[in-house]
Amino acid sequence: MKQNENSAFLEFKNKKVLFITTKNTDYIRNTQEIAALTEAADSVTVLGYADKSYIKRLLFICFRLLFMSLRPFDAVFVGFAPQLILPFFGWRFKGKLVAEDFFISLYDTMVCDRKKFKDGSLPARVMHHFDEKTLNRAEIIIADTGAHADFFAKEFRTDRRKIRVQYLEADKTIYYPHKAEKSAEFKDSFTVLYFGSILPLQGTETILECIKLMKDSGIAFDFIGPVSEAEIEKCKGCKVKFTPWLSQNVLSDRIAAADLCLAGHFNAQIAKASRTIPGKAYIYEAMGKPMILGENPANHELFSEDGAHFFVGMGDAAKLKDKILFASKQLKS
Repeated sequence: MKQNENSAFLEFKNKKVLFITTKNTDYIRNTQEIAALTEAADSVTVLGYADKSYIKRLLFICFRLLFMSLRPFDAVFVGFAPQLILPFFGWRFKGKLVAEDFFISLYDTMVCDRKKFKDGSLPARVMHHFDEKTLNRAEIIIADTGAHADFFAKEFRTDRRKIRVQYLEADKTIYYPHKAEKSAEFKDSFTVLYFGSILPLQGTETILECIKLMKDSGIAFDFIGPVSEAEIEKCKGCKVKFTPWLSQNVLSDRIAAADLCLAGHFNAQIAKASRTIPGKAYIYEAMGKPMILGENPANHELFSEDGAHFFVGMGDAAKLKDKILFASKQLKS
């Protein structure tokens, strides 16, 4: 696996930076970028607010930006959801180096991925406009993959040379190599683990179909995520354990106990699935766990086929079944 480089932050050298985030400051992407900025810059001041309510956090940040002095700062870095800050407060950052983490495109997520709005509709056009305006308000743009950087540049008419790639990282205080005991029902079985929030681009329907195809294989599945009762019923008789939610520390132990992990993404219809490296892939890598990844350009930016990284065509349960059987033989030998 290729390593992250902090070259994306070199232009902050000897600068006093204001880091703005409407997300909780301990969010992994925030901590990663604050650390990189702290290493590169002269100083970093974090403007955030600790509250469970996102609306309250956003209102606090907006109020502070209206009235606080920005004279001490040479640069401004807008973290999570810059679409809610840059189009409205860009005028306050005039004369300063402006950077943003464009981790999520409103248009791509809500229209192309989750299909909450029809492409070409007024909400879709508004989100596209805010994405484009946000990208063109910054001199430095941070994306999570090269595939996303290419897409953003083309879709939102942004200079590709402004976009730098900073890959995600797992929280290694929680996710690190260690041993854990399998649960009683999986003690003597080769166990395949998947966890996720069941978003469309993850392609969990492919995994569930694969579980049904492998009913008589002897391989056990540990599936962690909010699966519907109807889907669970369809897997009746299969060797699978469904768990709706786990704390991160318990999840870490379940991953450690597994023999093989599914990273994905496995959805072949949503284009974003091919431009995104799943967050769980970074977690599996940090824990030294073998994994199956979707065959796509984003995953190949960091991973190559070897004895710990297996690739499979997206959206095909039969191919996923064959890859699991192949990987299990390789890992057992």
